[in-house]
Amino acid sequence: MSEITFKEWENFDFRVGQILEVNDHPKADKLYLLKVDLSEKQIQLVAGLKSFYKPKELLNQRVIVFANLEPAMIRGQKSEGMILCAEKDNIVSFLTPEREVPLGAKIR
Repeated sequence: MSEITFKEWENFDFRVGQILEVNDHPKADKLYLLKVDLSEKQIQLVAGLKSFYKPKELLNQRVIVFANLEPAMIRGQKSEGMILCAEKDNIVSFLTPEREVPLGAKIR
């Protein structure tokens, strides 16, 4: 594992979001298109969660979003961030705040 400086860490922008919509990716069997509310704006994410969650399990889920990740085109769809998850032994779990916090809250 490589180390980063505190200054580098300060550049990461992690925000609390809520999944508003879940749709199948039209060109990929294992990907969803997610619309996520970050309070100030809504973004689209392409997420490889189809093998782990049904759409109804994702809808309205509070998640932590890497909000200033450079947008990427994934199979023809724009992804404007990334959801932070933990994974081990083919089990995926979202990182979530332990208490109710407003959408868009910055993770420090």
